[in-house]
Amino acid sequence: MAKYIYEHKNWTDFSWQFKALNAVFGEVRLMQGKIIGQMNALGFSAKEEATLTALTLDVVKSSEIEGDLLNYDQVRSSIARRLGINAAGLIPSNRYIEGVVEMMLDATQRYASPLTEKRLFGWHAALFPTGYSGPYKIEVGRYRTGDMEIVSGAMGKEKVHYEAVTPGLVKAEMDKFLDWFNNDNTLDPVLKAAVAHFWFIIIHPFDDGNGRIGRAITDMLLARAENSGERFYSMSSQILIERKQYYNVLQKVQHSTGDITEWIDWFLHCLKNAMLATENTTQKILHKAEFWKLHEHTPINERQRLMLNKLFDGFEGKLQTSKWAKITKTSSDTALRDIKDLIEKGILQQTNEGGRNANYELTDFELE
Repeated sequence: MAKYIYEHKNWTDFSWQFKALNAVFGEVRLMQGKIIGQMNALGFSAKEEATLTALTLDVVKSSEIEGDLLNYDQVRSSIARRLGINAAGLIPSNRYIEGVVEMMLDATQRYASPLTEKRLFGWHAALFPTGYSGPYKIEVGRYRTGDMEIVSGAMGKEKVHYEAVTPGLVKAEMDKFLDWFNNDNTLDPVLKAAVAHFWFIIIHPFDDGNGRIGRAITDMLLARAENSGERFYSMSSQILIERKQYYNVLQKVQHSTGDITEWIDWFLHCLKNAMLATENTTQKILHKAEFWKLHEHTPINERQRLMLNKLFDGFEGKLQTSKWAKITKTSSDTALRDIKDLIEKGILQQTNEGGRNANYELTDFELE
């Protein structure tokens, strides 16, 4: 069996071939600047909306990577409340969601503050408010004292993917990591985010939640790279899409002797893809912002506002009176009245498809 990277002497003296990474690194840095430029041109409320969307996706998708499905609207409401964003239709969320959100916002909004053991323990405690992970009691708010293996497969046929650093060494390894994190400013923050993610995952210092905390650390460094707590893209969303490659490359590079070029290359490409996905979202947000600007004096009731926002955010399936009534919790008559009113105002139109149930869509609008 090949040695794990941490079994080599001075294993954290990572190296990489910059030549191999130069092109994608340049693209990532260019795209970061471009996205920030686009966002700054958006105006305050659209920018707020973009940040809210990116942070919500980050929390939801980071948990989904671990198999935890969180309610999107509850996460969004929790973030909006904490950031003081006046978002329509805020709904209460449970303390598990509050904990995940608390960690993510602490990482991204207080990105310039040092990362300390105390802060990490706080994040860990926020992730596991009951002291349990599913049915299992775990050590919360402190480093693990047990061995850590990552296994898959049925009982008796388990396959060990990784054995982490022994518990006796965790504290010393984490002290070294935190010292580097807070005091070594020789690396570009984007590259530092790639190295930090790998380094933290290799130590695997906690009983559970290492992936989520590792991704929060990544987000913290990306916020530093942009010198801003505003987030416009979600790295976790992209990791979820590329999850298979994520695990494959980690598994491969965990046996390296110190050269982690392959990991950094994957990380930068993943980051680039996350930003490409954002360009799409930005167009949608721009479109939505322009619409509301155009209609700032048009009388639109709360139900209509809710449904129009849903249409701009990518409504699943076709819009029919019955769906309108169900989502806004009103009668079919009220739903039809709402829809007809928007048709008269030139905001909605009936689609060309025939059939018993009429379908509606947004009309194309041009700014004056």
